[in-house]
Amino acid sequence: MGNYGGNYGGSSFVLIVVLFILLIIVGAAFLF
Repeated sequence: MGNYGGNYGGSSFVLIVVLFILLIIVGAAFLF
């Protein structure tokens, strides 16, 4: 159960990072 929670937390963190990077790329594409 603890391992599942750890994987879920890790996935959530990765998802947030990916969305943040995607937002930066979209912003840069819009500016340039």
